[in-house]
Amino acid sequence: MFSISNPYDLTFLADYQYFTDNQVIQMLKLSQKTQPSWQKFNINERLKFIKNLIISLKTGQDKLAKQATLEMGKPIMQSVAEVKKCRLLCEYYIENAEQFLKGSHIKTDAAESYTVHEPLGVILGVMPWNFPYWQVFRFAIPAIIAGNVVVVKHASNVAGCGELLEALFKDAGFPDGVYQNLLISGSQVEKVIQNPIIKAVSLTGSEKAGAAVASAAAKEIKKSVLELGGSNAFIVCRDADIDKAAKTAVNARMQNTGQSCIAAKRFIVHEAVYDEFVDKFKKGVEALKYGNPLDKETEIGPVARVDLAEDVEKQVNKSVEMGARILTGGERKNAYYKPAIVVDVTTDMPVFKEEVFGPVAAVIKYNSFEEAVALSNKSSFGLGVTVFSTDVEGIKKQVHLFEEGAVFINAMVKSDPALPFGGVKRSGYGRELAENGIKEFVNVKTVYIK
Repeated sequence: MFSISNPYDLTFLADYQYFTDNQVIQMLKLSQKTQPSWQKFNINERLKFIKNLIISLKTGQDKLAKQATLEMGKPIMQSVAEVKKCRLLCEYYIENAEQFLKGSHIKTDAAESYTVHEPLGVILGVMPWNFPYWQVFRFAIPAIIAGNVVVVKHASNVAGCGELLEALFKDAGFPDGVYQNLLISGSQVEKVIQNPIIKAVSLTGSEKAGAAVASAAAKEIKKSVLELGGSNAFIVCRDADIDKAAKTAVNARMQNTGQSCIAAKRFIVHEAVYDEFVDKFKKGVEALKYGNPLDKETEIGPVARVDLAEDVEKQVNKSVEMGARILTGGERKNAYYKPAIVVDVTTDMPVFKEEVFGPVAAVIKYNSFEEAVALSNKSSFGLGVTVFSTDVEGIKKQVHLFEEGAVFINAMVKSDPALPFGGVKRSGYGRELAENGIKEFVNVKTVYIK
């Protein structure tokens, strides 16, 4: 038994009981029984269920959004936007999935040779709390459309969101066993991966969780996709539009109260525009409205749990002990951490070298573009980087210098259904979304006819 509470006011929300190992086995057997019949549906028949799911998302939008806000503190308008983004993902794959999954005829010495894409079977998803719907959808929807079925172990502090997700699929008419919510603890995950019914696993989460899941999957020779942490750089060049850069920086760092793997976390600013950028950035951060996340005017909420806010506080305080200075914010009360900008940062400080999963921006100066690239790459992560410059053609020629999964020029790093999403280095491997994502959990089968 475990309890979850509202991070805004620490009030009790609900008690939950983890499933027993025997319950889990029965659920996996249902998935195993369902998958072959789900695979027999042609692509257009599967997509009809996705269309129903869009309707369920529309009718359940307010309920879904409120549950996310209550459980992890996301400002309500951001929760609504997250649900809407799930609909966009469904619409994208409805339009493109059939083309993505078409096989290819290949000219060889055979009379005929070609490839087909077939599902792997039952896929386990291990999902995080920060985007409780979007993270699940970007894993589950392409996998299901490709003919797989999924079981999802969601983060415990958004257990209510996990139950609502399963209800969505039932409401949309999906056969029992296509999508199941696996209410288990982290300690039960390895045993699930070891079960021969599970054919592959996708995890979005921390480095520690990713390493554990990948190791367990590797021992069983099962494929894994890892979407892990990030410490994205946000580079402001000398020739940047500072007004646009500062405005974008506020959203890039503080959206979802800074709890995003692709949030800009390290702001690397040319010394010639440093003061101007920091001044405008500071004004934008200080203007953010904090309050009850259920209030539509609220722009910044609490961190998802008190212990997570304490972690952020420790990282900042340690950096201050090492010589950093808090320019604004930095006070904590329970799960609320006042949005902070930290300056006089060096590369050995926690706010630079670690992932800070909360509303804290570390700012550092640079002199040459080569130095900016070196600072950006001086990270164990490699998820994405933003570069603000009016010399777009010049930056395009330098894209290859960045050790990242994505480079965004004059825009914040974000996920888009039409673009592959994923990182390098300790940010993980594999890709979600776009054509790449729908092909992660398929068998590309070669057929050769003499």
